[in-house]
Amino acid sequence: MQFNKYLNDIHTYEAGKPIELLIRKYGIKEKDIIKLASNENPYGTSPKVIFKIYAFAKNMFRYPDDSMYELKEALARKFYVHNSNILVGAGSDQLIDLCVRAKCNESSKILMAKTTFSMYEICAKQTNAKVLKTKDHTHNLEQLYSLYKKYGADLIFLCLPNNPLGEALDKKEVYTFLRKIDKNTLVVIDGVYQEFASFKDKRKQIIPKHLINKFSNCIYLGSFSKAYGLGGMRVGFAIAKKSIIKKLYKLRIPFNVSSLSLIAANEALKDEEFVTESIQKNFLEMKRYEEFAEKRGINYINSYTNFITLNLDNKYDSSKIVDELLLKGIIIRDLSSYGVNSIRITIGTNKENTIVLDQLEKLFQYY
Repeated sequence: MQFNKYLNDIHTYEAGKPIELLIRKYGIKEKDIIKLASNENPYGTSPKVIFKIYAFAKNMFRYPDDSMYELKEALARKFYVHNSNILVGAGSDQLIDLCVRAKCNESSKILMAKTTFSMYEICAKQTNAKVLKTKDHTHNLEQLYSLYKKYGADLIFLCLPNNPLGEALDKKEVYTFLRKIDKNTLVVIDGVYQEFASFKDKRKQIIPKHLINKFSNCIYLGSFSKAYGLGGMRVGFAIAKKSIIKKLYKLRIPFNVSSLSLIAANEALKDEEFVTESIQKNFLEMKRYEEFAEKRGINYINSYTNFITLNLDNKYDSSKIVDELLLKGIIIRDLSSYGVNSIRITIGTNKENTIVLDQLEKLFQYY
């Protein structure tokens, strides 16, 4: 059977290995598995969310409110925008896809950093658009602008902070870059990890209302999968000028977010104490990985997220380290597919991190 030829050039998204895989493949008991590969909140989700879902479960036979009114109103209050500035999706991934499909086709050019969230490129290639990347792995705005001047662009992705590496640009330099971009170029500011960045350093904070008021061609993406601990519910949101939201809405499938997901996200917004406490613990535990790396002479990227990237350079093999940890029931992320000899570790609980650091110490001594 014949399919579009450009599909041959698309790499399937590689998700973090699930706990179930280790149970099936290695016979490891679930209680002995530590999953630090997908940047989930290791403290779970707010107990208030769980209680609300239990209470609402009896209504699962009903279709969700397709207007998503309550969640949009809650997001509008949180970010001081109008609900017409908001679009809710099944994770930020769906919103990335809508942005690409609304703006791009086979003659389009899309700019991004060399090493960034892989769904940008996957979605871009689904429209047969040309993907242009910087030479540097991290976000280099000079290189991005050089590509923009030379080739132009229909769409630019900025991941702030950046996944899978963890670095973040200052808001000032981002705004300086945006002022040089034509208003017909859609700029996607992926702020999935902004809760962490703004907590650690206010210079990194991108405020959606200020962003879209200053730059009418920008769209801000957020998610409930990280700080809010709702990765399994798949809820993301976009904030942009009403004109942009209206265009994207035309591509949205009906009932794209489930009833339970909407309930969970709305309730999660009410428990800021849980979110703040999770973020505080995250950076407290991250220091342990930084100290471990410094002690062993391993380079790491200063992270503004809930994960840390260790660059193993020529000291160790990232794939071997990841495979050895799998045998111990520990799941982390190998970044060799991005062309870097690095590992990415989600910051877990104190107990989880103690076990992981102990196993890393043994492996590094062995190799």
